[in-house]
Amino acid sequence: MASATGIPARIPGATDTNLTDESEPLLGRPGDALQRPGDSLISNLWNGTGWIAQAGAFLLLALIWSSVFLNPLLPLFSPHPLLQSLGVFTVTQAILVLQPTWTPEEKVVGARVHASLNLLSFLLFTAGVVMIEVNKFKSNGVHFHSAHGYLGVITAIALLVQYIFGFLMWGVPAVFGGVDNAKALWKYHRWSGYSLYILLLATVLSATGTDYNKNVLDIKLWAVVVAVVLTVLGVYPRIHKRKLGIDRWLAYWRGEDAS
Repeated sequence: MASATGIPARIPGATDTNLTDESEPLLGRPGDALQRPGDSLISNLWNGTGWIAQAGAFLLLALIWSSVFLNPLLPLFSPHPLLQSLGVFTVTQAILVLQPTWTPEEKVVGARVHASLNLLSFLLFTAGVVMIEVNKFKSNGVHFHSAHGYLGVITAIALLVQYIFGFLMWGVPAVFGGVDNAKALWKYHRWSGYSLYILLLATVLSATGTDYNKNVLDIKLWAVVVAVVLTVLGVYPRIHKRKLGIDRWLAYWRGEDAS
């Protein structure tokens, strides 16, 4: 028997109360962004509003890759936008695949895939940064020539901290005094991750103001804005309020029992 949201009326092992608390997204009803029993993990990439995020992610990738390959390739520069855009795409998949997980088993598998995709994105971002730095050293270019350059450095440092924090919580919980202590920190990792994702997208937007884009790629700002807005509209409504501790804050401000 299915509910109006399309999920089974009852998930094995879940009560009506914890289903509502755990699975209610920021926008929508409980179950609108939930991995359904029997569904493969890959369905998490598009369920709920995930398909909107995918539309934005693919559009952004297509805009950048087509523009790069339709223009003369620069060996020490062209790989930078290709690698960075692929890194953003990979980060998006890492977020989407983990958001709808519900049962402990799903969360374990989702966390492994999430970590693997983030490792891949880290390698892509690192390779992209190395390429642009090599290009600047070879050409004696200015390192901080634009807002994109400043945002890029800030984002790279923040990403590194986020990756290390997430890896330690997941792979070496003893650093935080054990698994329970590490789990208690997950909501902060999620908060920082969603905040950092906005910074990452802002860095992409700022790239349209660089000389390389103005003089060579000519990717229109409005087109990138459309891609970014679609991605945001697909990712953020699927956030589970309980996973971020939002439900406790709301209960506190309403003077209710937040336990």
